[in-house]
Amino acid sequence: MVRPDLTILRALGLGDLLTAVPALRALARAFPRHRRVLAAPAELAPLLSLIECEQGLCVDELIDLRGLDDDPGKLPRAPEAAVNLHGRGPESHRLLVASAPQCLIAFANPEVPESGDMPAWDEDEHEVDRWCRMLRESGIETDPDELWITRPGLAVPPRARGATLIHPGAASAARRWPADRWATVARAEVEEGHEVLLTGSGEERDLCESVAHAAGLSSDSVLAGRTDLPELAALVASAGVLACGDTGVAHLASALGTASVILFGPTSPRRWGPPPHTIHRPIWAGHEGDPHADTPDQGLLEIDPRTVIGELATLHAGAVA
Repeated sequence: MVRPDLTILRALGLGDLLTAVPALRALARAFPRHRRVLAAPAELAPLLSLIECEQGLCVDELIDLRGLDDDPGKLPRAPEAAVNLHGRGPESHRLLVASAPQCLIAFANPEVPESGDMPAWDEDEHEVDRWCRMLRESGIETDPDELWITRPGLAVPPRARGATLIHPGAASAARRWPADRWATVARAEVEEGHEVLLTGSGEERDLCESVAHAAGLSSDSVLAGRTDLPELAALVASAGVLACGDTGVAHLASALGTASVILFGPTSPRRWGPPPHTIHRPIWAGHEGDPHADTPDQGLLEIDPRTVIGELATLHAGAVA
């Protein structure tokens, strides 16, 4: 028997996928007999095996879609339902409407008549709550607390177990705390007897090398560019604590239950922060700015390394207690 298609649009990055996990679980329960197809970048595919619910995997297939300018012909034709977890439209709405779905689930946008009676967008809503509310107001029960993903069953180096992971990079310069400040934090962690490892992409390896050099760490402490996404998830799952900026790896810590200190700059943690919990410590100076700027956000620069070191010490003390 041919299963009807459910198309889910979320053609964004790692953090965006992880904030949508509760919505993906809700959709799997609401459409258990459907072939659930996620339109997102192909590099996120390995994480889908970690997003499970009573129906098994929440997503059956990933279609490699890289933003809204990609080929709309990649999407299933005439799915029984199409869900926009990408944005408020109109471009994302029109991409789905062009596939001729029998039903569209999305936020209302006056430029797309098909969305006229749908839920209203709330600019100040947390990203997790936003998509859960959209589904709930569309008649689909959701639980925003279902952020967890399954811990990867991959081996990690023994030194990574209980280590402090420092991830100094971020997609935009506005969200990158200066390397010398990360080095100050790394030195303080080493002085307190903690193993420190630096993670990042291949493009961030030079950044991580500079942090390691300034902190007096050996080059084998730099794992940037040496791990794929599942291996990075395994490292986060095994770590004692993660320190990073407002970037995708922070959401891995939330999904895997790893303690974290997260530095926010242009964007408030009210919108993108971790769930309220004593093991997650967001730090924010209280100023919003341009998250796509090509220089570090001024609010981010107001964060002093001593504050970060203090929050890490609190988390370490809690782990010992």
